[in-house]
Amino acid sequence: MKIIYTLIFSITIQLSFAQSANSYFEKIRTNEAALTAFFSQMPKGGDLHHHYSGSVYAEPILEYAIAENFYLNTETMMASREKLSNKNWEQFSTIKSKGELEQYKQKIMHKWSVKDYNNVDYPSDKLFFESFEKFMPAANENFKSGLLELKNRAIKENLSYIETQLSTIPAPINMTDFAKLNSQLRELAAKKDEKAILKLLDTFYKDLVKKDVVAYAKDFNTNFVAKLHTDLKIDDADFTMRYQNFVLRFMEPNELFKNLVVAFISADSSPLMAGVNIVSPEDGETSMKDYWLHMIMFKYCHSHFPNVKYTLHAGELTLGLVKPEDLTWHIRSAVYDAGANRIGHGVDIAYEDKSYELLKYMAKNKIPVEINLVSNEFILKVKENRHPITLYKEFGVPIVISTDDAGILRTNMTEQYVLLAKRYKDISYSDIKQFVYNSINYSFIKEEAVKESLVEDLDIRFQNFEANFVAK
Repeated sequence: MKIIYTLIFSITIQLSFAQSANSYFEKIRTNEAALTAFFSQMPKGGDLHHHYSGSVYAEPILEYAIAENFYLNTETMMASREKLSNKNWEQFSTIKSKGELEQYKQKIMHKWSVKDYNNVDYPSDKLFFESFEKFMPAANENFKSGLLELKNRAIKENLSYIETQLSTIPAPINMTDFAKLNSQLRELAAKKDEKAILKLLDTFYKDLVKKDVVAYAKDFNTNFVAKLHTDLKIDDADFTMRYQNFVLRFMEPNELFKNLVVAFISADSSPLMAGVNIVSPEDGETSMKDYWLHMIMFKYCHSHFPNVKYTLHAGELTLGLVKPEDLTWHIRSAVYDAGANRIGHGVDIAYEDKSYELLKYMAKNKIPVEINLVSNEFILKVKENRHPITLYKEFGVPIVISTDDAGILRTNMTEQYVLLAKRYKDISYSDIKQFVYNSINYSFIKEEAVKESLVEDLDIRFQNFEANFVAK
Protein backbone atom coordinates (compact mmCIF):
# COMPACT_ATOMS: atom_id res chain seq x y z
CA MET A 1 0.00 0.00 0.00
CA LYS A 2 2.86 2.36 0.85
CA ILE A 3 4.34 1.79 -2.63
CA ILE A 4 0.98 2.70 -4.22
CA TYR A 5 0.74 5.92 -2.20
CA THR A 6 4.31 6.81 -3.11
CA LEU A 7 3.58 6.21 -6.79
CA ILE A 8 0.41 8.34 -6.64
CA PHE A 9 2.31 11.12 -4.89
CA SER A 10 5.08 10.98 -7.50
CA ILE A 11 2.59 11.17 -10.38
CA THR A 12 0.78 14.07 -8.69
CA ILE A 13 4.03 15.99 -8.32
CA GLN A 14 4.95 15.34 -11.98
CA LEU A 15 1.52 16.57 -13.13
CA SER A 16 1.94 19.67 -11.00
CA PHE A 17 5.34 20.36 -12.57
CA ALA A 18 3.90 19.88 -16.08
CA GLN A 19 1.00 22.25 -15.31
CA SER A 20 3.44 24.87 -14.04
CA ALA A 21 5.53 24.55 -17.19
CA ASN A 22 2.38 24.82 -19.32
CA SER A 23 1.22 27.94 -17.47
CA TYR A 24 4.56 29.64 -18.00
CA PHE A 25 4.62 28.56 -21.64
CA GLU A 26 1.21 30.14 -22.33
CA LYS A 27 2.37 33.33 -20.62
CA ILE A 28 5.40 33.72 -22.89
CA ARG A 29 4.24 32.28 -26.21
CA THR A 30 4.21 35.64 -27.99
CA ASN A 31 7.66 36.59 -26.67
CA GLU A 32 10.33 35.20 -28.98
CA ALA A 33 13.26 35.78 -26.62
CA ALA A 34 11.45 34.09 -23.72
CA LEU A 35 10.41 31.20 -25.98
CA THR A 36 14.00 30.79 -27.15
CA ALA A 37 15.21 30.49 -23.56
CA PHE A 38 12.37 28.05 -22.79
CA PHE A 39 12.96 25.77 -25.76
CA SER A 40 16.74 25.94 -25.53
CA GLN A 41 16.41 24.21 -22.17
CA MET A 42 13.48 21.93 -23.01
CA PRO A 43 14.38 18.31 -23.91
CA LYS A 44 13.82 17.85 -27.63
CA GLY A 45 14.23 14.12 -28.17
CA GLY A 46 15.27 13.30 -31.73
CA ASP A 47 15.79 14.96 -35.09
CA LEU A 48 14.43 12.45 -37.61
CA HIS A 49 14.52 14.51 -40.81
CA HIS A 50 18.20 15.38 -40.95
CA HIS A 51 20.66 15.59 -43.84
CA TYR A 52 24.26 15.38 -42.69
CA SER A 53 25.57 17.28 -45.71
CA GLY A 54 23.25 20.24 -45.11
CA SER A 55 23.43 20.27 -41.32
CA VAL A 56 27.10 21.10 -40.77
CA TYR A 57 27.56 24.87 -40.73
CA ALA A 58 29.55 26.42 -43.58
CA GLU A 59 32.25 28.04 -41.41
CA PRO A 60 34.16 24.86 -40.45
CA ILE A 61 33.88 23.48 -43.99
CA LEU A 62 35.35 26.69 -45.33
CA GLU A 63 38.13 26.65 -42.73
CA TYR A 64 39.03 23.14 -43.85
CA ALA A 65 39.05 24.11 -47.53
CA ILE A 66 41.33 27.08 -46.78
CA ALA A 67 43.68 25.02 -44.59
CA GLU A 68 43.92 22.34 -47.29
CA ASN A 69 44.46 25.01 -49.96
CA PHE A 70 41.53 23.93 -52.14
CA TYR A 71 40.78 25.57 -55.44
CA LEU A 72 37.87 28.00 -55.55
CA ASN A 73 35.81 28.87 -58.60
CA THR A 74 35.76 32.63 -58.15
CA GLU A 75 32.57 32.93 -60.19
CA THR A 76 30.38 30.15 -58.73
CA MET A 77 32.08 29.80 -55.29
CA MET A 78 32.47 26.05 -55.74
CA ALA A 79 35.43 24.52 -53.89
CA SER A 80 37.44 21.62 -55.29
CA ARG A 81 40.54 19.66 -54.37
CA GLU A 82 41.57 19.78 -58.03
CA LYS A 83 41.41 22.55 -60.59
CA LEU A 84 38.46 21.63 -62.80
CA SER A 85 39.23 23.96 -65.73
CA ASN A 86 41.56 26.76 -66.74
CA LYS A 87 38.98 29.45 -66.13
CA ASN A 88 37.99 31.11 -62.83
CA TRP A 89 39.85 28.66 -60.56
CA GLU A 90 42.32 29.90 -57.97
CA GLN A 91 43.78 28.30 -54.85
CA PHE A 92 42.94 29.85 -51.51
CA SER A 93 46.63 30.62 -50.95
CA THR A 94 46.65 32.74 -54.11
CA ILE A 95 43.45 34.52 -53.10
CA LYS A 96 44.95 35.23 -49.69
CA SER A 97 48.19 36.56 -51.19
CA LYS A 98 46.13 39.05 -53.21
CA GLY A 99 44.44 40.28 -50.04
CA GLU A 100 41.05 39.10 -51.28
CA LEU A 101 40.33 36.23 -48.88
CA GLU A 102 37.97 38.09 -46.55
CA GLN A 103 35.76 39.39 -49.34
CA TYR A 104 35.58 35.90 -50.86
CA LYS A 105 34.67 34.43 -47.49
CA GLN A 106 31.53 36.60 -47.52
CA LYS A 107 30.68 35.58 -51.09
CA ILE A 108 31.20 31.91 -50.21
CA MET A 109 28.91 32.11 -47.18
CA HIS A 110 26.21 33.57 -49.41
CA LYS A 111 26.47 30.61 -51.79
CA TRP A 112 27.05 27.84 -49.25
CA SER A 113 24.18 28.88 -46.99
CA VAL A 114 21.23 31.27 -46.71
CA LYS A 115 23.29 33.83 -44.75
CA ASP A 116 22.12 37.40 -45.49
CA TYR A 117 19.63 36.17 -48.13
CA ASN A 118 17.30 39.05 -49.03
CA ASN A 119 14.51 37.17 -50.85
CA VAL A 120 15.15 39.22 -53.99
CA ASP A 121 18.34 38.46 -55.88
CA TYR A 122 17.97 34.72 -56.48
CA PRO A 123 15.26 32.03 -56.21
CA SER A 124 15.39 30.60 -52.70
CA ASP A 125 14.83 26.99 -53.72
CA LYS A 126 17.56 27.23 -56.37
CA LEU A 127 20.03 28.76 -53.90
CA PHE A 128 19.29 26.00 -51.38
CA PHE A 129 19.71 23.02 -53.68
CA GLU A 130 22.70 24.47 -55.57
CA SER A 131 24.62 25.08 -52.35
CA PHE A 132 25.36 21.39 -51.81
CA GLU A 133 27.52 20.92 -54.90
CA LYS A 134 29.61 23.96 -53.99
CA PHE A 135 30.83 22.76 -50.58
CA MET A 136 30.49 18.97 -50.84
CA PRO A 137 34.05 18.34 -52.16
CA ALA A 138 35.41 19.76 -48.90
CA ALA A 139 32.66 18.41 -46.64
CA ASN A 140 33.09 14.85 -47.92
CA GLU A 141 36.72 14.82 -46.78
CA ASN A 142 35.87 15.81 -43.24
CA PHE A 143 33.15 13.53 -41.90
CA LYS A 144 34.87 13.17 -38.54
CA SER A 145 34.77 16.82 -37.55
CA GLY A 146 31.30 17.19 -39.09
CA LEU A 147 29.77 14.39 -37.04
CA LEU A 148 31.37 15.66 -33.85
CA GLU A 149 30.08 19.16 -34.56
CA LEU A 150 26.55 17.80 -34.94
CA LYS A 151 26.82 15.72 -31.78
CA ASN A 152 28.19 18.53 -29.65
CA ARG A 153 25.59 21.02 -30.89
CA ALA A 154 22.81 18.51 -30.25
CA ILE A 155 23.93 17.92 -26.67
CA LYS A 156 24.13 21.67 -26.00
CA GLU A 157 20.54 22.21 -27.09
CA ASN A 158 19.19 19.15 -25.25
CA LEU A 159 18.71 16.94 -28.28
CA SER A 160 19.41 13.30 -27.47
CA TYR A 161 19.11 11.56 -30.85
CA ILE A 162 19.79 12.26 -34.52
CA GLU A 163 18.78 10.01 -37.41
CA THR A 164 20.91 11.44 -40.19
CA GLN A 165 21.18 10.79 -43.91
CA LEU A 166 24.93 10.44 -44.01
CA SER A 167 26.13 9.43 -47.49
CA THR A 168 25.28 7.57 -50.65
CA ILE A 169 26.83 4.09 -50.92
CA PRO A 170 29.49 3.68 -53.63
CA ALA A 171 28.59 0.75 -55.89
CA PRO A 172 30.65 1.10 -59.10
CA ILE A 173 28.92 -1.57 -61.13
CA ASN A 174 29.13 -1.27 -64.91
CA MET A 175 25.57 -0.53 -66.01
CA THR A 176 26.09 -0.83 -69.78
CA ASP A 177 24.26 -4.17 -69.93
CA PHE A 178 21.25 -2.61 -68.19
CA ALA A 179 20.90 0.58 -70.27
CA LYS A 180 17.77 -0.64 -72.07
CA LEU A 181 15.96 -0.97 -68.75
CA ASN A 182 15.46 2.79 -68.56
CA SER A 183 13.16 2.97 -71.56
CA GLN A 184 11.46 -0.33 -70.67
CA LEU A 185 10.65 0.76 -67.13
CA ARG A 186 9.40 4.16 -68.22
CA GLU A 187 7.17 2.70 -70.91
CA LEU A 188 5.61 0.36 -68.37
CA ALA A 189 5.27 3.19 -65.85
CA ALA A 190 3.44 5.29 -68.43
CA LYS A 191 0.90 2.49 -68.73
CA LYS A 192 0.83 2.01 -64.93
CA ASP A 193 1.64 -1.67 -65.50
CA GLU A 194 2.81 -2.40 -61.97
CA LYS A 195 2.84 -6.17 -62.42
CA ALA A 196 5.19 -5.98 -65.42
CA ILE A 197 7.43 -3.47 -63.64
CA LEU A 198 7.78 -5.73 -60.62
CA LYS A 199 8.62 -8.67 -62.88
CA LEU A 200 11.29 -6.66 -64.70
CA LEU A 201 12.74 -5.40 -61.43
CA ASP A 202 12.92 -8.96 -60.14
CA THR A 203 15.09 -10.02 -63.08
CA PHE A 204 17.25 -6.92 -62.61
CA TYR A 205 17.57 -7.61 -58.88
CA LYS A 206 18.86 -11.14 -59.50
CA ASP A 207 21.44 -9.80 -61.94
CA LEU A 208 22.60 -7.25 -59.37
CA VAL A 209 22.99 -9.94 -56.73
CA LYS A 210 25.23 -11.85 -59.13
CA LYS A 211 27.37 -8.72 -59.40
CA ASP A 212 27.89 -8.85 -55.64
CA VAL A 213 26.00 -5.75 -54.56
CA VAL A 214 26.00 -7.25 -51.08
CA ALA A 215 29.74 -6.68 -50.82
CA TYR A 216 29.37 -2.93 -51.48
CA ALA A 217 26.73 -2.64 -48.77
CA LYS A 218 28.75 -4.54 -46.20
CA ASP A 219 31.92 -2.61 -46.98
CA PHE A 220 30.05 0.67 -46.49
CA ASN A 221 28.54 -0.51 -43.20
CA THR A 222 31.79 -1.84 -41.76
CA ASN A 223 34.59 0.30 -43.14
CA PHE A 224 32.82 3.64 -43.31
CA VAL A 225 29.83 4.01 -40.99
CA ALA A 226 30.74 1.61 -38.17
CA LYS A 227 34.35 2.78 -38.19
CA LEU A 228 33.38 6.44 -37.94
CA HIS A 229 30.72 5.73 -35.34
CA THR A 230 33.09 3.68 -33.15
CA ASP A 231 36.23 5.76 -33.57
CA LEU A 232 34.41 8.97 -32.71
CA LYS A 233 32.52 7.36 -29.78
CA ILE A 234 29.29 8.86 -31.12
CA ASP A 235 26.96 7.02 -28.74
CA ASP A 236 27.26 7.79 -25.05
CA ALA A 237 25.08 8.50 -22.03
CA ASP A 238 23.96 11.86 -23.46
CA PHE A 239 23.52 11.16 -27.13
CA THR A 240 22.71 8.52 -29.76
CA MET A 241 22.96 8.59 -33.55
CA ARG A 242 21.72 6.28 -36.30
CA TYR A 243 22.01 6.57 -40.08
CA GLN A 244 19.67 6.49 -43.07
CA ASN A 245 20.75 5.44 -46.53
CA PHE A 246 19.35 7.43 -49.42
CA VAL A 247 19.08 7.47 -53.19
CA LEU A 248 18.98 10.44 -55.57
CA ARG A 249 15.79 11.18 -57.49
CA PHE A 250 17.49 12.70 -60.52
CA MET A 251 19.26 9.46 -61.53
CA GLU A 252 18.19 7.22 -64.39
CA PRO A 253 15.92 4.32 -63.32
CA ASN A 254 18.54 1.57 -63.62
CA GLU A 255 21.10 3.51 -61.53
CA LEU A 256 18.53 4.51 -58.96
CA PHE A 257 17.27 0.96 -58.53
CA LYS A 258 20.81 -0.40 -58.22
CA ASN A 259 21.52 2.14 -55.48
CA LEU A 260 18.19 1.43 -53.81
CA VAL A 261 18.94 -2.30 -53.63
CA VAL A 262 22.34 -1.60 -52.09
CA ALA A 263 20.72 0.83 -49.63
CA PHE A 264 18.15 -1.78 -48.53
CA ILE A 265 20.82 -4.48 -48.16
CA SER A 266 22.89 -2.11 -46.04
CA ALA A 267 19.94 -1.13 -43.85
CA ASP A 268 18.96 -4.78 -43.44
CA SER A 269 22.36 -5.90 -42.22
CA SER A 270 23.46 -3.42 -39.56
CA PRO A 271 21.82 -2.03 -36.41
CA LEU A 272 23.47 1.33 -37.09
CA MET A 273 21.67 1.69 -40.42
CA ALA A 274 18.19 2.77 -39.43
CA GLY A 275 16.45 2.89 -42.79
CA VAL A 276 16.24 4.25 -46.34
CA ASN A 277 15.12 7.53 -47.94
CA ILE A 278 14.95 9.29 -51.31
CA VAL A 279 16.22 12.86 -51.80
CA SER A 280 16.82 15.68 -54.33
CA PRO A 281 14.29 18.30 -55.52
CA GLU A 282 10.87 16.70 -55.85
CA ASP A 283 9.95 19.15 -58.59
CA GLY A 284 12.96 18.22 -60.78
CA GLU A 285 12.22 16.97 -64.28
CA THR A 286 13.32 13.37 -63.66
CA SER A 287 11.84 13.35 -60.15
CA MET A 288 8.42 14.27 -61.50
CA LYS A 289 8.61 11.99 -64.54
CA ASP A 290 9.68 8.92 -62.55
CA TYR A 291 7.95 9.57 -59.22
CA TRP A 292 5.43 6.72 -59.39
CA LEU A 293 8.11 4.36 -60.74
CA HIS A 294 10.29 5.20 -57.73
CA MET A 295 7.41 4.34 -55.40
CA ILE A 296 7.03 0.93 -57.05
CA MET A 297 10.78 0.37 -56.66
CA PHE A 298 10.42 0.94 -52.92
CA LYS A 299 7.49 -1.45 -52.86
CA TYR A 300 9.61 -4.09 -54.59
CA CYS A 301 12.54 -3.68 -52.21
CA HIS A 302 10.19 -3.90 -49.25
CA SER A 303 9.02 -7.30 -50.51
CA HIS A 304 12.62 -8.56 -50.24
CA PHE A 305 13.55 -6.71 -47.06
CA PRO A 306 10.32 -6.43 -45.02
CA ASN A 307 12.15 -5.41 -41.83
CA VAL A 308 13.75 -2.32 -43.36
CA LYS A 309 11.94 0.93 -42.50
CA TYR A 310 11.83 3.85 -44.90
CA THR A 311 10.71 7.45 -44.84
CA LEU A 312 10.06 9.30 -48.08
CA HIS A 313 10.33 12.96 -49.02
CA ALA A 314 6.83 13.49 -50.40
CA GLY A 315 4.72 16.55 -50.98
CA GLU A 316 7.64 19.01 -50.71
CA LEU A 317 5.74 21.01 -53.30
CA THR A 318 3.43 24.00 -53.40
CA LEU A 319 1.13 25.82 -55.79
CA GLY A 320 3.12 27.61 -58.47
CA LEU A 321 6.18 25.40 -58.16
CA VAL A 322 4.52 22.69 -60.27
CA LYS A 323 1.25 22.33 -62.15
CA PRO A 324 -1.83 22.10 -59.87
CA GLU A 325 -2.52 18.48 -60.84
CA ASP A 326 0.99 17.52 -59.74
CA LEU A 327 0.07 18.43 -56.15
CA THR A 328 -2.68 15.83 -55.92
CA TRP A 329 -0.98 12.47 -55.56
CA HIS A 330 2.64 12.33 -54.35
CA ILE A 331 1.89 11.78 -50.66
CA ARG A 332 -0.84 9.28 -51.55
CA SER A 333 1.57 7.31 -53.70
CA ALA A 334 4.29 7.35 -51.03
CA VAL A 335 1.79 6.02 -48.48
CA TYR A 336 -0.33 3.63 -50.54
CA ASP A 337 2.03 2.48 -53.32
CA ALA A 338 5.42 2.59 -51.61
CA GLY A 339 4.18 1.83 -48.11
CA ALA A 340 6.27 4.53 -46.41
CA ASN A 341 6.70 4.28 -42.64
CA ARG A 342 7.06 8.06 -42.31
CA ILE A 343 6.49 11.04 -44.62
CA GLY A 344 9.04 13.83 -44.90
CA HIS A 345 7.61 17.35 -45.35
CA GLY A 346 4.09 16.47 -46.60
CA VAL A 347 3.50 20.16 -47.33
CA ASP A 348 0.96 19.77 -50.16
CA ILE A 349 -1.42 17.46 -48.23
CA ALA A 350 -4.31 19.94 -48.59
CA TYR A 351 -4.11 19.61 -52.39
CA GLU A 352 -4.11 15.80 -52.39
CA ASP A 353 -7.06 13.92 -53.89
CA LYS A 354 -9.26 12.71 -51.04
CA SER A 355 -6.97 14.37 -48.54
CA TYR A 356 -9.28 13.65 -45.59
CA GLU A 357 -9.25 9.95 -46.42
CA LEU A 358 -5.45 10.02 -46.64
CA LEU A 359 -5.08 11.89 -43.33
CA LYS A 360 -7.36 9.39 -41.59
CA TYR A 361 -5.34 6.52 -43.02
CA MET A 362 -2.06 8.05 -41.83
CA ALA A 363 -3.53 8.58 -38.37
CA LYS A 364 -5.00 5.08 -38.12
CA ASN A 365 -1.80 3.43 -39.32
CA LYS A 366 0.45 5.72 -37.28
CA ILE A 367 2.40 7.08 -40.23
CA PRO A 368 4.05 10.23 -38.86
CA VAL A 369 4.80 13.38 -40.80
CA GLU A 370 8.20 15.05 -40.35
CA ILE A 371 7.55 18.80 -40.08
CA ASN A 372 10.36 21.20 -41.08
CA LEU A 373 9.11 24.75 -40.52
CA VAL A 374 12.21 26.80 -41.36
CA SER A 375 12.95 24.68 -44.42
CA ASN A 376 9.41 24.89 -45.76
CA GLU A 377 9.37 28.65 -45.30
CA PHE A 378 12.68 29.24 -47.06
CA ILE A 379 12.43 26.75 -49.93
CA LEU A 380 8.68 26.77 -50.60
CA LYS A 381 7.58 30.08 -49.03
CA VAL A 382 5.01 28.10 -47.04
CA LYS A 383 4.45 29.32 -43.48
CA GLU A 384 1.81 30.46 -40.97
CA ASN A 385 -1.64 29.06 -41.79
CA ARG A 386 -0.57 28.02 -45.29
CA HIS A 387 1.40 25.28 -43.61
CA PRO A 388 -0.63 22.10 -43.00
CA ILE A 389 0.72 21.25 -39.53
CA THR A 390 -2.59 22.01 -37.81
CA LEU A 391 -4.41 19.97 -40.45
CA TYR A 392 -2.25 16.98 -39.59
CA LYS A 393 -2.86 17.59 -35.89
CA GLU A 394 -6.63 17.89 -36.35
CA PHE A 395 -6.77 14.43 -37.94
CA GLY A 396 -4.49 12.84 -35.34
CA VAL A 397 -1.52 12.17 -37.63
CA PRO A 398 1.60 11.73 -35.46
CA ILE A 399 3.88 14.74 -35.81
CA VAL A 400 7.63 15.03 -35.34
CA ILE A 401 9.54 18.31 -35.54
CA SER A 402 12.82 18.31 -37.46
CA THR A 403 15.47 20.69 -38.83
CA ASP A 404 16.10 19.27 -42.34
CA ASP A 405 19.34 21.13 -43.19
CA ALA A 406 20.22 23.33 -40.25
CA GLY A 407 23.66 24.33 -41.55
CA ILE A 408 22.55 25.68 -44.92
CA LEU A 409 19.41 27.20 -43.38
CA ARG A 410 21.34 28.78 -40.46
CA THR A 411 18.88 27.37 -37.93
CA ASN A 412 18.68 24.81 -35.12
CA MET A 413 16.09 22.64 -33.41
CA THR A 414 15.23 25.33 -30.87
CA GLU A 415 14.10 27.72 -33.60
CA GLN A 416 11.70 25.11 -35.00
CA TYR A 417 9.89 24.98 -31.64
CA VAL A 418 9.92 28.77 -31.24
CA LEU A 419 8.16 29.15 -34.59
CA LEU A 420 5.77 26.34 -33.69
CA ALA A 421 4.72 28.08 -30.46
CA LYS A 422 4.48 31.57 -31.97
CA ARG A 423 2.55 30.66 -35.08
CA TYR A 424 0.14 27.95 -33.98
CA LYS A 425 -1.78 28.93 -30.86
CA ASP A 426 -3.92 25.79 -30.91
CA ILE A 427 -0.80 23.66 -30.37
CA SER A 428 -0.35 23.37 -26.62
CA TYR A 429 2.63 22.57 -24.46
CA SER A 430 1.30 19.04 -23.99
CA ASP A 431 1.09 18.70 -27.78
CA ILE A 432 4.69 19.85 -28.12
CA LYS A 433 5.77 17.42 -25.44
CA GLN A 434 4.03 14.64 -27.39
CA PHE A 435 5.86 15.68 -30.55
CA VAL A 436 9.13 15.29 -28.66
CA TYR A 437 8.24 11.77 -27.49
CA ASN A 438 7.09 10.96 -31.03
CA SER A 439 10.59 11.72 -32.25
CA ILE A 440 11.90 8.77 -30.25
CA ASN A 441 8.91 6.43 -30.45
CA TYR A 442 8.67 6.75 -34.25
CA SER A 443 12.41 6.66 -34.86
CA PHE A 444 13.83 3.74 -36.83
CA ILE A 445 16.11 2.63 -34.00
CA LYS A 446 16.26 -1.15 -34.25
CA GLU A 447 17.46 -1.99 -30.74
CA GLU A 448 14.42 -1.81 -28.45
CA ALA A 449 16.67 -1.41 -25.41
CA VAL A 450 18.22 1.71 -26.94
CA LYS A 451 14.81 3.21 -27.73
CA GLU A 452 13.49 2.41 -24.27
CA SER A 453 16.57 3.98 -22.70
CA LEU A 454 16.06 7.18 -24.70
CA VAL A 455 12.40 7.36 -23.62
CA GLU A 456 13.38 6.86 -19.97
CA ASP A 457 16.01 9.55 -20.36
CA LEU A 458 13.35 11.88 -21.77
CA ASP A 459 11.16 11.22 -18.71
CA ILE A 460 13.98 12.31 -16.41
CA ARG A 461 14.91 15.31 -18.54
CA PHE A 462 11.32 16.57 -18.60
CA GLN A 463 10.93 16.12 -14.85
CA ASN A 464 14.04 18.22 -14.27
CA PHE A 465 13.02 20.79 -16.86
CA GLU A 466 9.47 21.23 -15.60
CA ALA A 467 10.61 21.51 -12.00
CA ASN A 468 12.11 24.90 -12.96
CA PHE A 469 8.66 26.46 -13.30
CA VAL A 470 7.05 25.56 -9.97
CA ALA A 471 8.19 28.79 -8.30
CA LYS A 472 7.18 30.84 -11.34
